[in-house]
Formats: sequence, structure tokens, C-alpha cells
Amino acid sequence: MPTTTLPQRYFVSPEVFAEEEGAIFERQWVCVGHQSQLAQSGDYFTAEVAGESVLLVRDQAGAIGAFYNVCRHRGTRLCEAAAGHSAAIQCPYHAWTYALDGRLVGAPHMDAVEGFRKADYSLGLVRLGIWEGFLFVNLTEEAASLEEMFTSLAGKFTHWNLPNMRSGRRVEYDVRANWKLIFENYSECYHCPGVHPMLSRVSPYDSAENDLTAGPFLGGFMKISRGASLTMSGRACALPVGEISAEEHARVFYYSIFPNMLLSLHPDYVMVHQLWPRAPDRTRIFCDWFFHPDAFARDDFHPEDAVEFWDVTNKQDWHVCELSQLGIASRAYRPGPYSPRESIPAAWDREYLRHVG
Repeated sequence: MPTTTLPQRYFVSPEVFAEEEGAIFERQWVCVGHQSQLAQSGDYFTAEVAGESVLLVRDQAGAIGAFYNVCRHRGTRLCEAAAGHSAAIQCPYHAWTYALDGRLVGAPHMDAVEGFRKADYSLGLVRLGIWEGFLFVNLTEEAASLEEMFTSLAGKFTHWNLPNMRSGRRVEYDVRANWKLIFENYSECYHCPGVHPMLSRVSPYDSAENDLTAGPFLGGFMKISRGASLTMSGRACALPVGEISAEEHARVFYYSIFPNMLLSLHPDYVMVHQLWPRAPDRTRIFCDWFFHPDAFARDDFHPEDAVEFWDVTNKQDWHVCELSQLGIASRAYRPGPYSPRESIPAAWDREYLRHVG
């Protein structure tokens, strides 16, 4: 019996969407950013994970922490900005003040309250893990550690210099399609000749070779047949990202990391998508282009060459995902068979179903 696409309810049902939030985004390690976003002590940013606002901050000792963005006094949201820099975290309501490591250090007039101890009211901790410089959080205490979850990837990407990379550009997309359609689209190039003529000219759609074919980590590489990289000019737009082999200079690696990260490794830059479901038919996507830190000061650094290439390609993908969403919502939709070139989307579906049933 052929492997088929998922039934309609998985793409349109509010009940399934709610189940995904509880079974996946509350329980799995989800990518929220990169440590370069917290370059200095006092830098912070917030992320919304399964309806919770999570505050990530680098403290005075240089350590990164993750906390619920909730004051321990009367529950007020602490940080409203998406990102910023501060010497301390102060509640805008009654000025309870927290050190960057989450300790309560100031609570006006509370010294008159019998038995009150600041040490009892530190910010609520969120589990944090760091893999190759990328920051992951988990809202549960039951899940295995990030190190355990990522054991199969140990050392696989070390030579790409990912922890030291810096984002040269972020583009935010609002896509009117279910988040799973975006994962499935990313995981195959069966659609590339018709949807991506520019990409297909420089990276043949039938050149894919996959080395991760089951579980939460999926993908492999495709060849660069023309030029030095996937850019508008065809030239490298920055320094090589790391100590990669000559063979890898002619390849682009595409990996999906369940449940919300897409990792694309090019010779001269790394592109990362974070997927954030907002409704059964809507997904918010953050797309970052990362470069070697030494590239930024050089005259031959042209990040827009890469950004424009993938912005065009991304928008082509988002458009067909939106068309898929519209068609799947029709009463005429029935699951269709996957082709042999769609083995990775089929594997992604199996991993997804393992979590939601």
C-alpha cells in the first residue's frame, strides 16, 4: 500500500492544532534562536512557545538563562519588547526587580511582610539547551535532556563553525498555510523544476542524497552545479563558514529538525528557518542568514546576494504551500500517494504521527 499524504483534519482542524501545541510544542525541545542574539551581558529576547512568553537573557557572568516572562508578584508580563538590553529586569507594574540570573533583588515595601524572603521569588525557570550555538527550550520537566535528544547528531556539524556564526539578516514571513506543509515542502525537490526555475538551474533537483532518513532529524545534500554558491550572482558572498572539505564546497545541505527548525548549510552562509504555528492555516517564519564573524568587516561581504536568492525562492515555496492549504481545505481533497522522490516528507509525517497519533 503506498504511503500517502495526511488526512485533511491534520491541516484544518482547530482540535488537531490544539493537540499539536500540547503534544509537541509544549513537550519537545524547540529552537528559539542563536546565542549570537545574546552577545553581551544584559542582552535579552523573548519567544512565544505554546502560548507562553519565554525570556532569554545573558547574565553578568556570561551565562544564558531562560525564564517565564512573568513577575512573581502579581503575574505581570515583564518584558514587552521582542529584544533589548538591560542591567536588570524590572516589572512595569510595581517595580519588583530581578537580576539577570533571575534572582529577585528588589521588592518595594515587601520588607514589612512577615516571612517574606526574596530568595523564594526568583523568576520561574524554563529548561534551556544549547546545540551548536542554537538555543532550545522545553516547557516540561519530563523530557530527556537536549544532549540526549541530539546524541545522533554529535559531531556531525562541528566543522561548520555554527556556534560562532552571526546573523547578517533576518526576514519574517507570515504564511497562510499549515506548518506541516512547510516542513513537507522543504523536505523534497520534486516540485523544484516547476516552482523554482532559478534554483533548478544551479542545483539539479535530482541530485539529492539523504543521510538522515528516519526520526526527528531528516535530510541530506544537493549539488551546486553552477557557480560557487546559491546567490543571485553565483559567486560566494562571504568567507567560507568553517573548515569544510573541497567536496562540500559543491554541495548545499538541507536538514529538518523536529519540530520547528530548518537548517540549510551553504559553503559561505547558513540559513535557518524557525517555524511558529499560529493557526491551522497560518505559520509565522523567522529566516536568518548566518555568516562567519570575520566576514562582516571585509569588502567582499555581500549578504544581500544570498538573502535575495532565498527570499525569491522562499516566496515561491510559501505561495505553493498556500495553494496546498486552499486545496486541502476543499471537500474534494483525499490523501494522495507520495512519489519515490518524497521519501523524506513521508518520513517526517511518520515522526509527526508518533507524537500526536
